[in-house]
Amino acid sequence: MNEETTPTSSGPPAAKRDVAPVDGVLALTGALSFETLPAILEQSARYAERSDTPQHLVIDFSAITGVDSSAVALLLEWRRRAAELGKRVEYVNLPPNLLALAQLYGVEELIQPSAAPAGTP
Repeated sequence: MNEETTPTSSGPPAAKRDVAPVDGVLALTGALSFETLPAILEQSARYAERSDTPQHLVIDFSAITGVDSSAVALLLEWRRRAAELGKRVEYVNLPPNLLALAQLYGVEELIQPSAAPAGTP
């Protein structure tokens, strides 16, 4: 399997993305930040154009080492792009700080519809 990392001049290492999902799961590792976002968007756009992109893609965040607010924008972009293509994307193992940012910005339901509590404490 071909894997790629994007070097950064400083800060945390870029997220590493598998070029193809394994059993329908695309595993991310490393950091999702303003520094790494351009390369991640470029690679994900290339992946979305492939003919073998599954109808339902699960993206696993369990090995993500750090996030900033740009990660929220990334997840929203991936959700928007999947909808445009008539596909479904599901995020699993989202870091608590990413979910907290999504809640702060009022977009938790857009990022993780099944995880957003409906009136529960």
